[in-house]
Amino acid sequence: MIENTFGMNIIPENDSERLIVLKRYRIMDTPSEASFDNIAKLCTKIFNTPISLVSLVDADRVFFKANVGMGKAVEANRGKSLCALAVLNPEITVFEDALKEPCLIANPNVVGNFGLRFYAGAPLITHDGFLIGTLCIIDQKPREFTALEKEILAGMATSVMDQIELRISALEEIENHQSTNLLLSEQKEELVTSNEHLFESGLRFRNLIKESPTAIAILKGPELIIDNANDAILKIWAKDQSVIGQPLSMVLPTLQGQPIMDFLKDVYISGKPVYGNEAKLTMLHGEEKKDIYVNFTYQSIGAAGETRELMIVANEVTEQVNARKAVEEINQRLEIALDASKLGSTEVDLATGIMQSTAQFKANYGYGKDETFNYPDLFNAMLPEYRDRVKGLVQEAIAKDSIYKAEYPVKWRDGSIHWISAHGRPRYDEHGKVNRMVGMTADVTESKLFEQRKDDFLSIASHELKTPVTSLKASLQLLDRIKEKPTSPIHVKLIEQANRSMEKMSVLVDDLLNVNRMAEGQLKLIKTTFTVADMLKLCCNHVRFENKYQLIIEGDQDLQIYADENRIDQVVVNFINNAVKYAPDSKDIYLNIERVGNYVKVSVKDTGPGIESHILPNLFDRYYRVSYESENYTGLGLGLYICSEIIKRHGGDIGVESEVGIGSTFWFTIPINET
Repeated sequence: MIENTFGMNIIPENDSERLIVLKRYRIMDTPSEASFDNIAKLCTKIFNTPISLVSLVDADRVFFKANVGMGKAVEANRGKSLCALAVLNPEITVFEDALKEPCLIANPNVVGNFGLRFYAGAPLITHDGFLIGTLCIIDQKPREFTALEKEILAGMATSVMDQIELRISALEEIENHQSTNLLLSEQKEELVTSNEHLFESGLRFRNLIKESPTAIAILKGPELIIDNANDAILKIWAKDQSVIGQPLSMVLPTLQGQPIMDFLKDVYISGKPVYGNEAKLTMLHGEEKKDIYVNFTYQSIGAAGETRELMIVANEVTEQVNARKAVEEINQRLEIALDASKLGSTEVDLATGIMQSTAQFKANYGYGKDETFNYPDLFNAMLPEYRDRVKGLVQEAIAKDSIYKAEYPVKWRDGSIHWISAHGRPRYDEHGKVNRMVGMTADVTESKLFEQRKDDFLSIASHELKTPVTSLKASLQLLDRIKEKPTSPIHVKLIEQANRSMEKMSVLVDDLLNVNRMAEGQLKLIKTTFTVADMLKLCCNHVRFENKYQLIIEGDQDLQIYADENRIDQVVVNFINNAVKYAPDSKDIYLNIERVGNYVKVSVKDTGPGIESHILPNLFDRYYRVSYESENYTGLGLGLYICSEIIKRHGGDIGVESEVGIGSTFWFTIPINET
């Protein structure tokens, strides 16, 4: 039953006809399929939204054929779903801020816990003009939706509808194929059963063969002379009745070297039947070679020896095979396109080396959109040691009609090195000769740099942990040797040294555990209400006790917030430790509390040497460590990354401002009250 929460009629005038059309596609309540899931995933990447759905609007519900971001949900009530509005209008339906839409004021998806704010749905329009569903994107925060974005979403909705049409076409082909195979099987049994009677009567079921819609031929003797062939098999062979009486090898010379001839000879010798599905045959139609696919049965009839005859029963399934391959190719293209943010495409004329490339493809190699960039330029950009390998992969793809995948570094004309992830496959002309190569590339330099940082981190972690472990082991070994002796200053020194090593190991292990918890989503926040100034007065007592630095608290001394006090304390301690570590001559460290709207801003300022501008964007990245040629700083490079994750999980922001020779200010903002 439809529960209308829009305060308006959501049933189009042609809904009864529309539902009949929807039923025609036989897609409701079917399992998920990669071709639709890939389009939905691609939408979330292109439009940077957490949710994308391929929705089909039935009489009283909306079925999700593809669901990215909505958990395990498979359907929704039509009266509550915004997709019910999208099938009223052949144009794209957009709500940039659902709270401002009068028709949505009572919709539970908007005012309820789900908190829908942004919706854009492009209708799925059939070839005869019926709106059966939508491709939609959803966000829980308002946003603008440009005309270009509407155009892109509409184009992707057309791709979804094409996929639905292709799906029902393939389904019908498969059903026809199964029906034909059933008929073929029944006819085979009938022919085998009647074979003995027909052979004895001398009729050899010629009339049955001639009238059969299934392709049938009779071959006689070891030379496989064509004794009988009906119109259906002559059509497959592209021959006429003049072939009767000739050896099969002379009539169809292209079959020499193909498995079919070996199968026929084996059946003739052994008398055992052979069955095949979707067997590929290369036939000569006029002067042109053509690949076809058949399901076949090779059956021996008659006694062994010179009088043995073979019966071929076949059914051409070329269209079904090509349809399936087309679906597979679409899926492959969609998988390649999932990294669409930096994807570029090209088509190469292999005869001339001229490339028709998108601007993004050229940009991946350091070229402008209006600059000439052809096949030789591509390989010249690659580092020399990778060229032969990539060329080999391309040649292998041409030989096997398959997709090649490769990653390789390129050198831009400015001397910088970038990593490219490439996918491509050959294309053929009407004569079956390869003449083009189409490909897509993405700049994966950032991910390569991340991998390099991770490898460096593992090396650093091993080194950082080895030092205190070695020191602790040495201290314990010495203590073990003198354990029987009276307590002496050496005992105290070794115990203190062991404690320092344990403390350092504890800090390193805590950093590793915190990062692991974040990666697994297990970092829990225990929020309470507390006064920020009180928290700052109690934190970093280890710095105060040394009496080398003054921690000066400024700003709003009475401001209270609702947050995880221990985690926020951890962030402030990290900021202050970094000030002591990297700005040791800054004796005064300023801690400022400021209210900014509904947020509190806490900053830690030093007057040290400052940080160079090119370093600032990377400071909060995982595994990043500041390095100075003249200094040797320990640690795993995880502290600021952990801080940024803590602040993000509070719904806030984190940053740094610095000027060389003046000092640095690390800051964060978090909501004052729970959001």
